[in-house]
Amino acid sequence: QVHVVESGGGLVQAGGSLRLSCTASGRTFGSYAMGWFRQAPGREREFVSAISRGGTTKYYGDSVKGRFTISRDNIKNTVYLQMNSLKPEDTAVYHCAGGRGGLPSVNSHDYDYWGQGTQVTVSS
Repeated sequence: QVHVVESGGGLVQAGGSLRLSCTASGRTFGSYAMGWFRQAPGREREFVSAISRGGTTKYYGDSVKGRFTISRDNIKNTVYLQMNSLKPEDTAVYHCAGGRGGLPSVNSHDYDYWGQGTQVTVSS
């Protein structure tokens, strides 16, 4: 069983930045594609970003392109989401997920392991 744990959420003013971290257990972290999704109250889960197992392919949702950057460190079993120029509409619980397939996907059904999430709140 792979355990995924997110951290780094918090309260920030609009225009500010946060960096989320996601650590996954297991020696096969480097074989997983990793993704970030978010869900705000009353809204459906939304794709944020994804990265291939080697880190060479990255996808971003339209609403975060140019503001968020995903990266990973396979030595530390960690994936990061740098979030800049935050907006109130970025407020949500951010979930990290790992996919055994190794290829990044915008579809949450392609991921096998999920963390509990970390709250990000952006005040106006």
